[in-house]
Amino acid sequence: MKRKRIYIKSASQISMQNPLSEEWMISPIVHQNGLIRSVEPDFRDYLTPMEARRMGKLLKRALVTSLRAINQAGIEHPDAIITGTGLGCIDDTEQFLNAMCKEGEQYLKPTPFMQSTHNTISSLIGVYTKNHGYNNTYSHNGISFESALLDAWLQFGLNRIDSALVGAHDEVTPLWYSLLKKQGYVTENDLAGECSVSFILDTNSSGSLCELSGIKILHAPTPNELETNVAAMLSDALTDVSDISAVMTSKCDNPQKDSLITKVSGSLCPEKPLLHYKHLFGESYTSAGLGMYAAACCLNHSIIPTILYETGGMQQVSSPRNILLLNISEGKDYSLILLKSSCGI
Repeated sequence: MKRKRIYIKSASQISMQNPLSEEWMISPIVHQNGLIRSVEPDFRDYLTPMEARRMGKLLKRALVTSLRAINQAGIEHPDAIITGTGLGCIDDTEQFLNAMCKEGEQYLKPTPFMQSTHNTISSLIGVYTKNHGYNNTYSHNGISFESALLDAWLQFGLNRIDSALVGAHDEVTPLWYSLLKKQGYVTENDLAGECSVSFILDTNSSGSLCELSGIKILHAPTPNELETNVAAMLSDALTDVSDISAVMTSKCDNPQKDSLITKVSGSLCPEKPLLHYKHLFGESYTSAGLGMYAAACCLNHSIIPTILYETGGMQQVSSPRNILLLNISEGKDYSLILLKSSCGI
Protein backbone atom coordinates (compact mmCIF):
# COMPACT_ATOMS: atom_id res chain seq x y z
CA MET A 1 0.00 0.00 0.00
CA LYS A 2 1.37 3.41 -0.94
CA ARG A 3 2.17 5.59 2.07
CA LYS A 4 0.26 8.82 2.43
CA ARG A 5 2.40 11.92 2.13
CA ILE A 6 1.97 14.16 5.15
CA TYR A 7 2.59 17.90 5.13
CA ILE A 8 2.94 20.53 7.83
CA LYS A 9 0.37 23.08 6.74
CA SER A 10 0.93 25.58 9.54
CA ALA A 11 2.74 26.09 12.83
CA SER A 12 2.38 28.57 15.65
CA GLN A 13 4.47 29.06 18.80
CA ILE A 14 4.52 30.82 22.16
CA SER A 15 7.91 30.62 23.84
CA MET A 16 10.70 32.83 25.17
CA GLN A 17 10.90 34.33 21.67
CA ASN A 18 8.37 36.85 20.38
CA PRO A 19 5.09 34.89 20.31
CA LEU A 20 2.97 33.96 17.31
CA SER A 21 5.63 35.17 14.88
CA GLU A 22 8.82 34.16 13.12
CA GLU A 23 10.76 37.25 14.21
CA TRP A 24 13.30 34.96 15.90
CA MET A 25 14.68 34.11 12.46
CA ILE A 26 15.76 37.73 11.93
CA SER A 27 15.93 39.30 15.40
CA PRO A 28 16.14 36.56 18.03
CA ILE A 29 15.90 37.36 21.72
CA VAL A 30 19.12 36.10 23.30
CA HIS A 31 18.91 34.81 26.88
CA GLN A 32 21.44 33.62 29.41
CA ASN A 33 21.09 30.44 31.46
CA GLY A 34 18.39 29.87 34.07
CA LEU A 35 14.60 29.71 33.81
CA ILE A 36 13.01 32.05 31.27
CA ARG A 37 9.23 32.20 31.16
CA SER A 38 7.35 32.56 27.88
CA VAL A 39 6.62 35.94 26.31
CA GLU A 40 2.83 36.20 26.41
CA PRO A 41 0.79 37.57 23.50
CA ASP A 42 -2.29 39.70 24.06
CA PHE A 43 -4.79 36.93 24.68
CA ARG A 44 -7.64 39.42 24.32
CA ASP A 45 -7.08 39.29 20.57
CA TYR A 46 -8.17 35.64 20.60
CA LEU A 47 -10.22 35.00 23.75
CA THR A 48 -12.91 36.98 25.50
CA PRO A 49 -12.32 37.83 29.18
CA MET A 50 -15.11 35.40 30.10
CA GLU A 51 -13.43 32.59 28.17
CA ALA A 52 -9.96 33.28 29.54
CA ARG A 53 -11.03 33.89 33.15
CA ARG A 54 -10.84 30.28 34.29
CA MET A 55 -7.90 29.21 32.11
CA GLY A 56 -4.35 28.96 33.37
CA LYS A 57 -1.54 30.38 31.25
CA LEU A 58 -0.65 27.08 29.62
CA LEU A 59 -4.24 26.43 28.55
CA LYS A 60 -4.47 29.88 27.02
CA ARG A 61 -1.18 29.39 25.20
CA ALA A 62 -2.21 25.97 23.88
CA LEU A 63 -5.61 27.20 22.76
CA VAL A 64 -4.29 30.34 21.06
CA THR A 65 -1.48 28.56 19.18
CA SER A 66 -3.99 25.91 18.10
CA LEU A 67 -6.54 28.46 16.91
CA ARG A 68 -3.86 30.35 15.02
CA ALA A 69 -2.55 27.18 13.36
CA ILE A 70 -6.11 26.14 12.43
CA ASN A 71 -6.81 29.57 10.97
CA GLN A 72 -3.57 29.64 8.96
CA ALA A 73 -4.21 26.17 7.55
CA GLY A 74 -7.85 26.84 6.76
CA ILE A 75 -8.87 23.53 8.34
CA GLU A 76 -11.63 24.33 10.81
CA HIS A 77 -12.11 20.80 12.17
CA PRO A 78 -8.99 18.61 11.98
CA ASP A 79 -9.73 14.89 12.11
CA ALA A 80 -7.57 14.42 15.23
CA ILE A 81 -6.23 16.45 18.14
CA ILE A 82 -3.09 14.94 19.66
CA THR A 83 -1.01 16.59 22.39
CA GLY A 84 2.36 15.88 23.92
CA THR A 85 3.05 17.32 27.38
CA GLY A 86 5.58 16.30 29.99
CA LEU A 87 4.10 18.18 32.93
CA GLY A 88 0.59 19.17 31.87
CA CYS A 89 -0.84 22.16 33.72
CA ILE A 90 1.72 21.96 36.52
CA ASP A 91 0.82 25.43 37.85
CA ASP A 92 -2.77 24.33 38.49
CA THR A 93 -1.49 21.12 40.06
CA GLU A 94 0.70 23.11 42.43
CA GLN A 95 -2.18 25.43 43.33
CA PHE A 96 -4.43 22.49 44.15
CA LEU A 97 -1.81 20.64 46.22
CA ASN A 98 -0.75 23.79 48.08
CA ALA A 99 -4.38 24.53 48.94
CA MET A 100 -4.86 20.96 50.15
CA CYS A 101 -1.79 21.25 52.38
CA LYS A 102 -3.06 24.50 53.87
CA GLU A 103 -6.79 23.83 54.04
CA GLY A 104 -6.96 20.05 54.20
CA GLU A 105 -10.05 19.01 52.30
CA GLN A 106 -11.95 22.17 53.18
CA TYR A 107 -12.71 25.08 50.82
CA LEU A 108 -10.79 23.69 47.86
CA LYS A 109 -11.40 25.41 44.53
CA PRO A 110 -12.55 22.98 41.82
CA THR A 111 -10.93 24.73 38.84
CA PRO A 112 -7.25 23.95 39.65
CA PHE A 113 -8.23 20.33 40.32
CA MET A 114 -10.11 19.95 37.03
CA GLN A 115 -7.26 21.53 35.07
CA SER A 116 -4.48 19.58 36.79
CA THR A 117 -4.87 16.50 34.59
CA HIS A 118 -2.60 16.22 31.56
CA ASN A 119 -5.39 15.60 29.04
CA THR A 120 -7.06 18.91 29.93
CA ILE A 121 -5.18 20.57 27.07
CA SER A 122 -6.46 18.37 24.24
CA SER A 123 -9.91 18.26 25.81
CA LEU A 124 -10.17 22.05 26.02
CA ILE A 125 -9.12 22.46 22.38
CA GLY A 126 -11.65 19.83 21.31
CA VAL A 127 -14.49 21.45 23.26
CA TYR A 128 -13.62 24.98 22.14
CA THR A 129 -13.41 24.04 18.44
CA LYS A 130 -16.41 21.69 18.67
CA ASN A 131 -14.27 18.83 17.42
CA HIS A 132 -15.60 15.34 18.12
CA GLY A 133 -12.86 13.33 16.45
CA TYR A 134 -9.86 11.39 17.76
CA ASN A 135 -8.44 13.12 20.85
CA ASN A 136 -5.38 11.85 22.68
CA THR A 137 -2.57 12.99 25.01
CA TYR A 138 0.93 11.62 25.58
CA SER A 139 2.99 12.32 28.69
CA HIS A 140 6.31 10.51 28.30
CA ASN A 141 8.82 12.99 29.71
CA GLY A 142 11.36 14.01 27.05
CA ILE A 143 9.66 12.17 24.17
CA SER A 144 6.11 13.37 24.84
CA PHE A 145 5.90 15.43 21.65
CA GLU A 146 7.48 12.75 19.49
CA SER A 147 4.98 10.21 20.88
CA ALA A 148 2.09 12.47 19.87
CA LEU A 149 3.62 13.00 16.42
CA LEU A 150 4.16 9.26 15.98
CA ASP A 151 0.51 8.60 16.88
CA ALA A 152 -0.58 11.07 14.19
CA TRP A 153 1.79 9.41 11.71
CA LEU A 154 0.23 6.02 12.43
CA GLN A 155 -3.32 7.36 12.19
CA PHE A 156 -2.51 8.77 8.75
CA GLY A 157 -0.92 5.47 7.73
CA LEU A 158 -4.04 3.54 8.77
CA ASN A 159 -6.20 5.89 6.65
CA ARG A 160 -8.16 6.93 9.71
CA ILE A 161 -7.47 10.64 9.32
CA ASP A 162 -6.55 13.18 6.62
CA SER A 163 -5.65 16.03 8.98
CA ALA A 164 -4.43 16.43 12.56
CA LEU A 165 -3.67 19.14 15.09
CA VAL A 166 -0.51 18.07 16.93
CA GLY A 167 0.82 20.14 19.82
CA ALA A 168 3.66 20.32 22.33
CA HIS A 169 2.80 22.21 25.49
CA ASP A 170 4.65 22.62 28.79
CA GLU A 171 5.06 25.24 31.47
CA VAL A 172 7.80 25.36 34.09
CA THR A 173 7.17 26.97 37.47
CA PRO A 174 10.01 28.13 39.74
CA LEU A 175 9.23 25.27 42.15
CA TRP A 176 9.32 22.64 39.43
CA TYR A 177 12.48 24.19 37.99
CA SER A 178 14.18 23.69 41.34
CA LEU A 179 13.05 20.04 41.35
CA LEU A 180 14.35 19.53 37.79
CA LYS A 181 17.73 20.81 38.93
CA LYS A 182 17.75 18.46 41.92
CA GLN A 183 17.09 15.43 39.72
CA GLY A 184 19.69 16.56 37.19
CA TYR A 185 17.36 17.11 34.24
CA VAL A 186 18.64 20.70 34.02
CA THR A 187 21.74 22.28 35.49
CA GLU A 188 22.88 25.80 36.25
CA ASN A 189 24.42 25.92 32.77
CA ASP A 190 21.14 25.08 31.01
CA LEU A 191 18.65 27.53 29.60
CA ALA A 192 15.24 26.25 30.72
CA GLY A 193 12.08 27.48 29.08
CA GLU A 194 8.43 26.81 28.38
CA CYS A 195 6.93 25.44 25.20
CA SER A 196 3.67 25.86 23.39
CA VAL A 197 3.68 25.01 19.70
CA SER A 198 0.88 23.70 17.47
CA PHE A 199 1.02 22.13 14.02
CA ILE A 200 -1.64 21.29 11.48
CA LEU A 201 -0.73 18.17 9.50
CA ASP A 202 -2.58 17.40 6.29
CA THR A 203 -2.35 15.22 3.18
CA ASN A 204 -2.77 18.22 0.86
CA SER A 205 0.55 19.81 -0.08
CA SER A 206 -0.92 23.14 -1.21
CA GLY A 207 0.46 26.00 0.86
CA SER A 208 2.41 23.70 3.17
CA LEU A 209 5.55 24.65 5.09
CA CYS A 210 7.28 21.33 4.42
CA GLU A 211 6.71 17.59 4.32
CA LEU A 212 6.89 15.30 7.33
CA SER A 213 8.66 12.33 5.75
CA GLY A 214 9.48 10.12 8.71
CA ILE A 215 9.55 9.66 12.47
CA LYS A 216 11.02 7.00 14.70
CA ILE A 217 11.42 6.64 18.48
CA LEU A 218 14.08 4.30 19.84
CA HIS A 219 14.94 3.32 23.41
CA ALA A 220 18.63 2.87 24.17
CA PRO A 221 19.55 1.71 20.65
CA THR A 222 22.95 0.28 19.83
CA PRO A 223 24.96 2.21 17.20
CA ASN A 224 24.07 -0.46 14.64
CA GLU A 225 20.35 -0.30 15.48
CA LEU A 226 20.41 3.49 15.18
CA GLU A 227 22.12 3.43 11.79
CA THR A 228 19.75 0.74 10.54
CA ASN A 229 16.67 2.75 11.58
CA VAL A 230 18.00 5.94 10.02
CA ALA A 231 18.71 4.10 6.76
CA ALA A 232 15.22 2.56 6.79
CA MET A 233 13.55 5.90 7.42
CA LEU A 234 15.50 7.58 4.62
CA SER A 235 14.73 4.69 2.28
CA ASP A 236 11.01 4.97 3.01
CA ALA A 237 11.26 8.67 2.18
CA LEU A 238 13.04 7.88 -1.09
CA THR A 239 16.21 9.67 -0.06
CA ASP A 240 19.56 8.93 1.58
CA VAL A 241 22.18 10.53 3.83
CA SER A 242 23.79 12.42 0.97
CA ASP A 243 20.54 14.34 0.40
CA ILE A 244 20.34 15.63 3.98
CA SER A 245 21.07 19.36 4.09
CA ALA A 246 21.60 19.64 7.85
CA VAL A 247 20.99 17.89 11.16
CA MET A 248 19.02 19.67 13.88
CA THR A 249 20.17 18.35 17.27
CA SER A 250 18.94 18.72 20.85
CA LYS A 251 22.27 20.13 22.05
CA CYS A 252 21.81 22.58 24.90
CA ASP A 253 25.31 24.06 25.33
CA ASN A 254 25.97 21.73 28.25
CA PRO A 255 29.19 19.76 27.50
CA GLN A 256 28.20 16.86 29.73
CA LYS A 257 24.91 16.31 27.90
CA ASP A 258 26.08 17.30 24.45
CA SER A 259 29.00 14.91 24.12
CA LEU A 260 26.70 11.97 23.28
CA ILE A 261 24.72 13.98 20.73
CA THR A 262 27.92 15.17 19.04
CA LYS A 263 29.19 11.61 18.82
CA VAL A 264 25.92 10.19 17.45
CA SER A 265 25.25 12.96 14.93
CA GLY A 266 28.84 12.77 13.65
CA SER A 267 28.48 9.02 13.16
CA LEU A 268 25.10 9.16 11.41
CA CYS A 269 25.68 12.16 9.17
CA PRO A 270 29.40 12.91 8.90
CA GLU A 271 30.35 16.29 7.44
CA LYS A 272 26.77 17.55 7.57
CA PRO A 273 26.15 20.98 9.14
CA LEU A 274 24.83 20.72 12.69
CA LEU A 275 22.06 23.01 13.91
CA HIS A 276 20.69 23.62 17.37
CA TYR A 277 17.69 25.47 18.80
CA LYS A 278 17.65 25.18 22.59
CA HIS A 279 19.87 28.25 23.00
CA LEU A 280 16.91 30.18 21.51
CA PHE A 281 13.91 28.29 22.91
CA GLY A 282 15.22 26.61 26.06
CA GLU A 283 15.12 23.13 27.53
CA SER A 284 11.80 21.52 28.44
CA TYR A 285 10.17 18.12 28.18
CA THR A 286 8.56 19.06 24.86
CA SER A 287 11.25 21.34 23.43
CA ALA A 288 11.56 18.94 20.47
CA GLY A 289 8.33 20.48 19.21
CA LEU A 290 10.07 23.84 18.95
CA GLY A 291 12.97 22.12 17.21
CA MET A 292 10.61 20.79 14.55
CA TYR A 293 8.99 24.21 14.31
CA ALA A 294 12.40 25.86 13.73
CA ALA A 295 13.33 23.30 11.07
CA ALA A 296 9.96 23.71 9.33
CA CYS A 297 10.43 27.49 9.22
CA CYS A 298 13.88 27.03 7.66
CA LEU A 299 12.52 24.77 4.92
CA ASN A 300 9.53 27.02 4.30
CA HIS A 301 11.73 30.10 3.80
CA SER A 302 14.56 28.15 2.12
CA ILE A 303 17.12 29.62 4.49
CA ILE A 304 18.84 28.63 7.71
CA PRO A 305 19.54 31.62 10.00
CA THR A 306 23.17 31.91 11.03
CA ILE A 307 22.26 31.74 14.70
CA LEU A 308 21.09 28.12 14.32
CA TYR A 309 24.50 26.85 13.20
CA GLU A 310 26.60 25.24 15.88
CA THR A 311 29.77 26.11 14.02
CA GLY A 312 29.33 29.86 14.18
CA GLY A 313 27.99 30.22 10.68
CA MET A 314 30.49 27.96 8.85
CA GLN A 315 29.30 25.38 6.32
CA GLN A 316 26.15 27.36 5.65
CA VAL A 317 23.52 25.79 3.42
CA SER A 318 21.67 27.66 0.72
CA SER A 319 18.13 26.46 -0.04
CA PRO A 320 17.98 23.51 2.39
CA ARG A 321 16.00 20.55 1.07
CA ASN A 322 16.02 17.99 3.89
CA ILE A 323 16.58 18.40 7.63
CA LEU A 324 16.99 15.46 9.99
CA LEU A 325 16.10 16.11 13.63
CA LEU A 326 17.95 14.12 16.26
CA ASN A 327 16.79 14.39 19.87
CA ILE A 328 18.22 12.41 22.76
CA SER A 329 16.43 12.58 26.10
CA GLU A 330 18.22 11.59 29.30
CA GLY A 331 20.81 9.70 27.28
CA LYS A 332 18.49 6.80 26.41
CA ASP A 333 15.41 7.88 24.46
CA TYR A 334 16.18 8.76 20.84
CA SER A 335 13.84 10.34 18.33
CA LEU A 336 14.41 10.87 14.61
CA ILE A 337 12.25 13.19 12.52
CA LEU A 338 12.79 13.84 8.83
CA LEU A 339 11.45 16.98 7.20
CA LYS A 340 11.62 17.64 3.44
CA SER A 341 11.05 20.84 1.54
CA SER A 342 7.69 20.92 -0.23
CA CYS A 343 8.90 23.59 -2.65
CA GLY A 344 8.08 22.59 -6.21
CA ILE A 345 5.53 19.92 -5.26
